[in-house]
Amino acid sequence: MNGIVVIDKPAGCTSHDVVAKVKRILRARKAGHLGTLDPMATGVLPVCVNEATKLAQFLSVADKTYRAVMLLGVQTDTQDTEGKITGRCELMPRQEEIIKTLAGFAGKIKQLPPAFSAVKYKGKPLYRYARAGEFPERTVREVEVFDLKVREIDCPHVTFDIVCSAGTYIRTICSDAGQALGCGACLCRLRRVKSGPFTESMAVSLVAGEGEEKRKELLDRMLSMQESVPYIPAVVVDDSTARRLRDGFQPDAHMLRHNVHSFLVVGDMIKFTGPNGELVALAEMQMPAVEISRGKENTQAARLLRVFK
Repeated sequence: MNGIVVIDKPAGCTSHDVVAKVKRILRARKAGHLGTLDPMATGVLPVCVNEATKLAQFLSVADKTYRAVMLLGVQTDTQDTEGKITGRCELMPRQEEIIKTLAGFAGKIKQLPPAFSAVKYKGKPLYRYARAGEFPERTVREVEVFDLKVREIDCPHVTFDIVCSAGTYIRTICSDAGQALGCGACLCRLRRVKSGPFTESMAVSLVAGEGEEKRKELLDRMLSMQESVPYIPAVVVDDSTARRLRDGFQPDAHMLRHNVHSFLVVGDMIKFTGPNGELVALAEMQMPAVEISRGKENTQAARLLRVFK
């Protein structure tokens, strides 16, 4: 039982709560989520089960897509409606100003992570310091907003869709937009509709049930490890080669000479799959594919990153 289950996270629980429930229902040895969602947020939360937890480092950096609702005229200490109100403003900006201001967040931007966030400082999440009334210095980060579209303006609420890099705080965008508009703002609703290759249509609800019926549903909807990395070029190997890779053999030119995509260059990732489609290993190219045929057979052509049992 190795794979990824996409959960439709409900509001009011932590991402850790969702993982614990999935692990309990499936009676799994290990489980972990990809990309934390705040308790108030809902939507796509992929949960890696057992051997698939080894994929987390390769999937958690994927782009995310959200639908957000910003509340104008209200500022809070957490930058969302879960926090303590620190400011109010009755004066609402014009629609054109709102659209122009939000459009200004497209591209690479600098963000200061919220004081109430899971970003670590000296090994401890910032929200633990904030709850104790301590606010250590935070470091500005660069994130990227690939697309931002305003869907509806019904003051004081503004609904927008955003596609962004991992690590982007939507509530910080709302807070910064509010400051730029002069009225203040915070996040009041957030739903993640896509996380890398994982979408809403793949998601399973955990709102009701933990019995055998729910276990069967999760198993039926579980994505294999191979399906979870569709964007990584595949190299199919036989059982004998799969065993060698699992034993730690570094892929050489002989192994890849007749079985590698010609467009691959140094640094590209590849996945090795067995004859039945199972994921065997992930590796990083150490030489361009066009040079493999000219190299010595025992020359290392790729470096193993992860091996899967």
